[in-house]
Amino acid sequence: MTAKEEFLEIYNKYITRRGAEELLEWIERTDFFDAPASTRYHCSCEHGLVIHSVSVFNTMMERYYDEEQDNIESFAICALLHDLCKAQFYKVSSRNVKNEQTGQWEKVPYYAIEDKFPYGHGEKSVFLIERKMRLKLDEAMAIRWHMGEFGDKNSNTISQAYNDYPLAVKLHLADLESTYLREKGTSAVAR
Repeated sequence: MTAKEEFLEIYNKYITRRGAEELLEWIERTDFFDAPASTRYHCSCEHGLVIHSVSVFNTMMERYYDEEQDNIESFAICALLHDLCKAQFYKVSSRNVKNEQTGQWEKVPYYAIEDKFPYGHGEKSVFLIERKMRLKLDEAMAIRWHMGEFGDKNSNTISQAYNDYPLAVKLHLADLESTYLREKGTSAVAR
C-alpha cells in the first residue's frame, strides 16, 4: 500500500465530521500527496509529506493512544493534517553541482521553498483546515503548537498549551519521533 493509499484509508475511516469530504477534495487539488516534508531534513523526497503524515499517525496510535481518554478522530486529524501548511509550499528548482568523477558541473534538482501564503507554520495549517472543517479546541492547539520550540519561541505560551491540552504534547512527541527516529533514510534529492 502506498503512503497516499494509507492516508486516504485512515482519513476516510476516522475523519467523519462535516466538511471532511470538502477538505479532502481541496487537498487532492494541491500537491500534498507529491510534495516533500522538508527541503533537506526529513522526507525531503517526492511524496515525503504524505509519508511523514502517515508516520506521525502511526506513531501517535502506537505510543500515545488511550481509548478511554483519547478520540481517534482527533488523532487522525492532528497527525494527518498538522503539516497541511506545506501543500503548495515547495517547488522543484535546480542548482549546479560538480560531478566528482568527471569534474563537470551538472544541473541537479532540489526542493526550494516558495511560500505564497506566509502565515506561519502551525497556525497556517489550522487556518487551512478551518476553511473547510471545524476543529475542536484541543485539535487546533495541538496543530498550532506541534513544532514546540522549533517554531514560535514563546515558551510561556507553549508551556501553557502543553499543560492544558495533552493532545498537543502527544502530537509534538509523535512528530519528533517520526522525524528524527522513524524516517531516517527517507531523505533524497528531488525526483
